[in-house]
Amino acid sequence: MFSIVMNITQLLILFCIFYQVSYVKSRTKPRGRDLGIPFTGVPGKSNSIFDVNGVEVGFSTIIEGDSIRTGVTAIFPRGVDKAFQNLPCFSNWFSLNGNGEMTGIHWLTESGYLTTPILITNTNSVGICHDSLLKWFLKKNDSISMDNFLGMSLPIVAETWDGYLNDINGFHVKEEHVFEALDSAKGFGSVVREGNIGGGTGMISFSFKAGTGTSSRIVEMLNYTVGVLVQSNFGRTKQLIIAGVPVGEELLKIEENNTNVPDKDSGSIIVIVATDAPLLPQQLKRLATRVSLGVGKLGGIGADSSGDIYLAFSTVDIPNKTSTTQQTEFLSNQHMNPLFEGTIQCVEEAIVNSMIAAETMTGYNGLTVEAISHENLIKILKKYNRLNDQ
Repeated sequence: MFSIVMNITQLLILFCIFYQVSYVKSRTKPRGRDLGIPFTGVPGKSNSIFDVNGVEVGFSTIIEGDSIRTGVTAIFPRGVDKAFQNLPCFSNWFSLNGNGEMTGIHWLTESGYLTTPILITNTNSVGICHDSLLKWFLKKNDSISMDNFLGMSLPIVAETWDGYLNDINGFHVKEEHVFEALDSAKGFGSVVREGNIGGGTGMISFSFKAGTGTSSRIVEMLNYTVGVLVQSNFGRTKQLIIAGVPVGEELLKIEENNTNVPDKDSGSIIVIVATDAPLLPQQLKRLATRVSLGVGKLGGIGADSSGDIYLAFSTVDIPNKTSTTQQTEFLSNQHMNPLFEGTIQCVEEAIVNSMIAAETMTGYNGLTVEAISHENLIKILKKYNRLNDQ
């Protein structure tokens, strides 16, 4: 009997070790915390938007020849299965600077409802993503009722400009790429890939390679979770601040930036905020607004030519619409401060993660954009005594 118990225990230990090793192998790229960057707040288990139960994310990454570097990111607020059940989320959005696009936001503002997946791509591919999402729904369920399909008819598609590394005027995102992003969506238990992935494939931040990033926070005082996914494509080198340290200014002293990307206030950032806290649309507007503070902590200024557009949604079920009147519970405004703080922390870390995971890329017209040097970043943070022991 003792031998059997020991064997079972050993098997369990081996299983746990195998699971941990498999997880680490599946997350092949480092993140900010792996370098010892001292972020504040308590992250969820995966430190990603997946920590908000039900959220699923998919990608299509298009890297072809020497000039195509782009893609599509798909986010399902309640997962793929529930996307066909016409179950809206309370949602709202905010624009820090509006030199960008996010479709569907007029009805989102009017109704307070998010009824479709969210797609993020490059500036010139908003149209094909919009049309392809509708085709995808019809292809997946040709018997879908007209009432249900009307809920899908104004999808949310957002963009940032990847024209330095990508032949953006070649219109290389096609219907099959949108389908791939939607069909590949996964949730908790998998890893949100970061850096040169999906819509973030050709993106640049602070003159370094960036792209897709994510993070989460457990709001312990409220027992809720907030998670974000960013497509980061903004900022000048000298503006970059990490953990309160003027990293950009320090990097300009110790290394040459070999990129030919003009160092100017241009670019954009899209941020999607998910939470399981019961929030009404006007409260989600407040949450989306706080994204700006996370961007600002890293040195972002909401430049004139930048599209800084943010959307927040709650995954809490909305009461059945069959009755004439509806009732729902929601968090009181005076208890929202921890959610504000968690959102700001998530945004800061997600943007840094998008840069840490990114790899040097050569693309359109032979342009090479370097990834930020992990070695130099660690050296700078050590200089300011801002590095966690590893």
